[in-house]
Amino acid sequence: MTKKATWNGQVLAESDKTIVVEDNHYFPPDSIKKEFFTETKTHTTCGWKGVASYYTITVDGKENKDAAWYYPDTKEKANNIKGYIAFWKGVKVE
Repeated sequence: MTKKATWNGQVLAESDKTIVVEDNHYFPPDSIKKEFFTETKTHTTCGWKGVASYYTITVDGKENKDAAWYYPDTKEKANNIKGYIAFWKGVKVE
């Protein structure tokens, strides 16, 4: 089933190959519309996935800071989502 991530009326990502982990859909890197994503300096650590990096999403001049995250390098148990992008902060995944 194809999933779409949308925010502020814009489709940010679309894929039928998302991976669900802890109720979050992780989208393959090639499924995001890169023009809406800007890397931030924010990082968080998950005990079993590793260190996450974040993106700010900008649509029509509106910013949603750190609304997407991914794991550039994962711990072994999370290798299946390495580089995949997940969303929060009002981004709808349907």
